[in-house]
Amino acid sequence: MGKQRGQKPLRPPVVNSSSIKQNPAGSPLPDFRNFGVMLRILLGVNLFAFAAALVQSAGIGDCVQRYIDMAAWVQPLLLLNLSLLALLTQGLRQIPPAFGQALVILLAALSSVLLLDFWRFMGVEDGGWQRFVRAALLSGAAAGVMLFYFSLRARALFPALAEARLQALTARIRPHFLFNSLNAVLSLIRSDPRRAETALEELAELFRALMRDHRDLLPLADEIALCRQYLGLEKLRLGERLNVEWDISDVPADLLVPPLILQPLLENAVCHGIEPSGDPGTLSIRFSKKAEELVIEMTNPCHGGPVASGGNRMALANIRERLALHYDLEARLETNEVALADGGRQYHVQIVLPCRRDES
Repeated sequence: MGKQRGQKPLRPPVVNSSSIKQNPAGSPLPDFRNFGVMLRILLGVNLFAFAAALVQSAGIGDCVQRYIDMAAWVQPLLLLNLSLLALLTQGLRQIPPAFGQALVILLAALSSVLLLDFWRFMGVEDGGWQRFVRAALLSGAAAGVMLFYFSLRARALFPALAEARLQALTARIRPHFLFNSLNAVLSLIRSDPRRAETALEELAELFRALMRDHRDLLPLADEIALCRQYLGLEKLRLGERLNVEWDISDVPADLLVPPLILQPLLENAVCHGIEPSGDPGTLSIRFSKKAEELVIEMTNPCHGGPVASGGNRMALANIRERLALHYDLEARLETNEVALADGGRQYHVQIVLPCRRDES
């Protein structure tokens, strides 16, 4: 099909030449607002305090007593520091990591001295300057150990993030989808050339999006637009057999989500729910905001054997891994099959994410 005058030529997909594996992992500060980070800090610092009590004690009984005495000082200090760090996280992550880490250690040391001075003023504690120095050193050391742990954890997770991106690139658009989509386009070339050219442009845009760097979050509106493009191509192939219902009411479009968090689920729904049946099927996608969580629900009909096939399991495992990398313990993905009154079955997927916006 020749290019007609005035029509925009298709641009080849632009691929970022520096892949994730080529970029060395840095050591940015963790998100201190994250529940998983808070939990690890609480456990880590208490373990550090127990180790300090163990070193100073003469036996198990003495160790337990020393730890109890130390915990009465450690827990308020921990809560104070976690509250301050949660408030300062955005600012700390905008400065060089080394300065941010130094400020966190300094904050821990100064807050311990101030808390000890407050308790001495209240008559709870008594001691000389040596006690203040020891408190500052122990608090600074504990903060340094936790920062070192988070740095090691980030470096350990970095290859997993790269592997998750590689899996995403290979699992997002399966060869059979490309083959079927091109066949659908070819069938339109003679009957409807303009529509065929539009479909090719949409296919190129879809693959261009798949080749982007997947480390950063993107606006929900962009993810929805990509999914609409994908379903439009599938609609071209399946025709009236594919019906799609969207419910995006009362959900801010600027909420940030991981890239390609929905497309593999939509592909599975089409492949395992709509395509095996000769009858029309409905794919339902619903977005809702509950408190500070974004809830994404998707349902599709089930046919034949269990939906948890190899390809479906790979996509679900891929998404769960990326959710853990982006949100730690704050996000989850759940699936289940529901028996309908007419004897049919529905497959239900729910993704729950914390509401995040671009604060830059």
